[in-house]
Amino acid sequence: MSTANLKDCISRSARKKTVLFLLFCVYVLLLLEGSARIFVSIPTLWQQVSKGQTCDAIWRIWWVKRHKNRHVDVFYSFDIYHPTRGWSLKPNIKDKTTAFGKTLNSNSKGIRGKLEYKYEKNWEKPRILVLGDSFTFGDEVSDDETYPHFLQQMLPGTEVINFGVHGYGHDQMLIYLKEEGVKYEPHIVVLGVILDDTHRNVLSFRDYAKPKFELVNDQLKLRNSPVPSPEETLERELWRSKFFDLLSVLYHTYLVKSGRYEKRRKEISDIILNELLTTIKSMNAVPVFVYLTGIRNKRSSEGMTLVEESFIAHWKKKGSHCIFIRPYVSSARGKGFVLKEKGHFGPKTNQIIARGIKEYLTQNKIIGNKHEIVISDQKDVP
Repeated sequence: MSTANLKDCISRSARKKTVLFLLFCVYVLLLLEGSARIFVSIPTLWQQVSKGQTCDAIWRIWWVKRHKNRHVDVFYSFDIYHPTRGWSLKPNIKDKTTAFGKTLNSNSKGIRGKLEYKYEKNWEKPRILVLGDSFTFGDEVSDDETYPHFLQQMLPGTEVINFGVHGYGHDQMLIYLKEEGVKYEPHIVVLGVILDDTHRNVLSFRDYAKPKFELVNDQLKLRNSPVPSPEETLERELWRSKFFDLLSVLYHTYLVKSGRYEKRRKEISDIILNELLTTIKSMNAVPVFVYLTGIRNKRSSEGMTLVEESFIAHWKKKGSHCIFIRPYVSSARGKGFVLKEKGHFGPKTNQIIARGIKEYLTQNKIIGNKHEIVISDQKDVP
């Protein structure tokens, strides 16, 4: 056999081996992908893997299953897709009864309640804009049982606007403030602080797809914006690798156990909150952070934990007013009030929160005494 023929034979053999190897790789990948899809489709297996996890893949697959079963575009039937925030409250909802048997209304701008608010600053009434998640929005309570509503009752000489939206992270609150909040020219901006919201800051999918900030050279860079529509999300889901989803769940577990997740969560959340604080100050508004995390904990002492003390000291130093609500709740317990312990805050708890905010604002002369009024006590629904 000539040298040329030998080289040609070796070349054909090498090509054949390469093709066979590639076909084998494709076969293995298809086998893994098929197995992963079967695994994800079995509820008991998927629940076991996803239990306690908070990564994007788990939230996205959960939403797809929920959407197919309940035909809900986002999370609740009163949600609407939003291209820059992921979702928002539908505008012009009239006396809707929620799944909790409560009454829900929204105005023409998708703000909870029946009242309409002009964008222009009202110089006769101090305007208080309240940012937050479902605890501020008022899941499980009616319009007139949220703490922004009670605050409005206690300070009738003001306008209190409830900018709370269920499921929001601080990233979405920041975008909402920059897009809409600034237009209302508020005198005071209150942030209802629930520390669990910091976990949402590292997600691009939660109740639905959402925007996500990433750190690039210590600067916030917005990703996943505009947010894909529900139709686009479902269309893409068919082609998403479930094997890759399972790998991402395992990788998330590694990040959590290694401490890298916690470091990233805290780092990005601090920068987002700092940007939120800077935005409030640029509006010439007074920033007020209301610490709502753990306010129902039955503690013998009304003192702060190290985490609470650190959070409040840090943001006070940054220039925000900070209100620690738990002493107000502890005082109510001492008077015999029984509060709703599970789920979202009940009417009584929301009233206590509003009272704490009102007292702080008036005692620190952020709001004058002429704006306040005393209202009768509410009761929580078990």
